[in-house]
Amino acid sequence: MVMFLFLVVALAVVVGAVTLAVVGGGENGPLPEAAPERLRDPLPPDRPVARADVEGLRFPLAARGYRMADVDDALGRLGAELAERDARIADLESALAGARSAAAHGPVPGSGEHHVSMDKRPEDRP
Repeated sequence: MVMFLFLVVALAVVVGAVTLAVVGGGENGPLPEAAPERLRDPLPPDRPVARADVEGLRFPLAARGYRMADVDDALGRLGAELAERDARIADLESALAGARSAAAHGPVPGSGEHHVSMDKRPEDRP
C-alpha cells in the first residue's frame, strides 16, 4: 500500500512539473506555437516539370498523413502538364499522319512541290 501511494505521488509530481514547463512556468513564458510544415521544394513554376522534379518531391507530414493542399496542388500541376503533353503528342501524330498521307500520294503535277518522306530507308534500318 505504501508503494502504491509513493507511485501516485511521484506521478502527480511529474505531471505537475511537465504542465508548468509547457504552460508557462519558465522565464520566457509559454512555448510558442509551432509553425506548420510547408512543402520545401515545390514543383518549378517557370518551366515544365521534369522527371527529377517528381522524383525529388517530398511532402511534409501532417497529423493525419500528408497535407492535402500540398498533395492536391502537386497532382493538379502534374495532371495539367500531362494533359498539355498529350495534346502536343496528338498534334504531332496528326501532322505526321498528314505528311505521310501527302507523301504517299506524291507531289501534285505542275505544282512544283516536293515532299520528303519521314520513313527510314531500308539501309538505315537495323
